[in-house]
Amino acid sequence: MTTENPIALRTAEAEVQGHSAALRKELGLFDLVMAQVLLVIVLDFFGTAAKAGSAHVAFWLVAFVLFFIPLAMVVAHLNRLMPLEGGLYEWARLAFGDQVGFLVAWNLWLFVMLYVAVIGLVTTTFVAYALGPAAAWMASSMGLILTVSFALILGMMFLTALGLRVGKWLSNAGSIATLITLAVLIATPLLNRWRGTLAEYHPLRLVMPPLTVFSLSVFAKMMFGALSGFEYVAIFAGECRNPARNLTRSVLITAPFIALIYIFATSSILAFISPETVDVVGPIPQALRLGSRALGFSGFIVPLAIGLLFVNYPTSFSVYFSASARLPMVAGWDHLLPEWFTRLHARYKTPVNSILVLGAVTLAGSVVALIGVGPQEAYELLLTWAFTFYAIAYLALFAIPFLSPKERGLRPGLWLRIAAVSGFLMTLLYVVLSIFPIIDVESSWKYSLKITIVVLGANGLGCAIYRTGARRQLG
Repeated sequence: MTTENPIALRTAEAEVQGHSAALRKELGLFDLVMAQVLLVIVLDFFGTAAKAGSAHVAFWLVAFVLFFIPLAMVVAHLNRLMPLEGGLYEWARLAFGDQVGFLVAWNLWLFVMLYVAVIGLVTTTFVAYALGPAAAWMASSMGLILTVSFALILGMMFLTALGLRVGKWLSNAGSIATLITLAVLIATPLLNRWRGTLAEYHPLRLVMPPLTVFSLSVFAKMMFGALSGFEYVAIFAGECRNPARNLTRSVLITAPFIALIYIFATSSILAFISPETVDVVGPIPQALRLGSRALGFSGFIVPLAIGLLFVNYPTSFSVYFSASARLPMVAGWDHLLPEWFTRLHARYKTPVNSILVLGAVTLAGSVVALIGVGPQEAYELLLTWAFTFYAIAYLALFAIPFLSPKERGLRPGLWLRIAAVSGFLMTLLYVVLSIFPIIDVESSWKYSLKITIVVLGANGLGCAIYRTGARRQLG
């Protein structure tokens, strides 16, 4: 359904809310705050930020002003206007029409499918750090990586089918584990400095970064990859209590806290590791092993911290997976996908068919990405593909405040429109620079070609799927 005026907009919203009435209202403010912590603090991008070296503080500050604060403002605005199950997908559909909405949902779905596919690679890397040098082989064993991937993805499918009544407790546990681990990481250089095992430590030192393609690529990746995510929880709006109020409050409560964590945690990693030697897959366990070894208790602290990180990855990926499984369901409500995707489990009220499809495609993605490349390059490819798809959806998010038709009543005041333009331009910068690798790869041009072909090809496929469905409806 394409909305052409405020009355049609309200009618479309009422239809979505009517379908949402069948869903369980499981999420309160505390659950939403914990979910924001889990989704916005992305452990994968601490290694990317460390590649910036001593310039990371300047990069973070610029990213906060030009992207993070605008994101929080835009998401809070849209949450208040349209607290709907489906989140950004519904916002884009109601602002720009069915085709744009479908492509936004398609890119969000691809983002999660590819992002979750790295879970086996990350898990085996962390186990290798926990067990020490003798277990280093685990991080490069393709057979082991695939086995772990399959086991964890099947587990996520099962948990998603059980619904948010169970999932929210796992999410809360993952958030608490993440905060404890990052607190240990941030404290480690301070303890080393106090014990005299670290010569100097200046976590807030401002250094001007060099203006090179590499440094801009690092900036764009750490900015978008680390600071995106505030809108994702809004996909569960139909399963929240008082979503218009609580979703907005969850953004405002967590934003300042998350900004400080990123700066101090990156500084802690760089206190022990040079930008050239940072392991982009497992920078936190790498830094903890080096930092705690100097204190004489690495045998205790590293396995404990890595154990807590194990809680983070399955739980954060489960939230992404669970949210993504809702997108085909909501698109089915809007008649953009077959009704088959809208079928709910009789007891748990979860979209079981959508979960099965997402799980099968994610399993396939975890296999395909490892073909012909090493673990570090596979990880970087998956991460870049995933977050480039995510960024394409973000272009629509930031476009709503200043490009949506005036008659739809979605445009805010001038300052918020300026913030949206800033977020749009920063996201576009990320999309353009995403093809440049920040690690050593076998062939830079092949790496860039892989990124470009997959992103363009996948969106071409999305357009074809939408047009096929539209023709079927007309017929």
